[in-house]
Amino acid sequence: MNGMASTAMRNAGIGYRLNFGIELPRLREIASGFEPDHELAQELWKEDIRESMIVATLLQPIDTFYQEIADIWVERIHTYEMAGIASMNLFQRLPYASEKSFQWMASDNEFVQACGYHTIIHLMRQNPLSDRSAEEMVDHAVFTLSWASNPAPLRTVAWKALQQFALTSPNASAYVVDRMKLAGFDQTDELRAYLDYLGGEE
Repeated sequence: MNGMASTAMRNAGIGYRLNFGIELPRLREIASGFEPDHELAQELWKEDIRESMIVATLLQPIDTFYQEIADIWVERIHTYEMAGIASMNLFQRLPYASEKSFQWMASDNEFVQACGYHTIIHLMRQNPLSDRSAEEMVDHAVFTLSWASNPAPLRTVAWKALQQFALTSPNASAYVVDRMKLAGFDQTDELRAYLDYLGGEE
């Protein structure tokens, strides 16, 4: 157990039933000593122990991780840390990852939304989005970012998704800027900062 890390996460509001504060490289090392195992991963995920859940994302085989199971898993996520880790270790590798990422982005659950954004970010790093998918992703992210009442970590990951898409080409960046302006990002100082970052200031 890493007591300092566990305490720091708890003080930062990262809550689990149990949290030993073990670092990710150590957990990957532990998982490497086991073969991928569907039943084991499912049992580990149910524990609501940070380390067990992380190891579950490393041991779950892709071919038995059906879409309905993916939805069950994301509904159990209640920290932004786990949303990012599960998306990186498992969700981005799913054959239906793109479809699920858009479903999750449209959820009312902030952690499910975060899984959608994290997953699509990883997918964009691998392959460009189709025009239709890009439009849908940008609309979701701009909407999420525009509401100050949304949790800051959710707005942050939505912004990262927009940045990732904007990096793909000058046209993509210009498209994001146009959608932001249409959503009124040039009307307040806070939102205008995002436009300025992308070079969309007047």
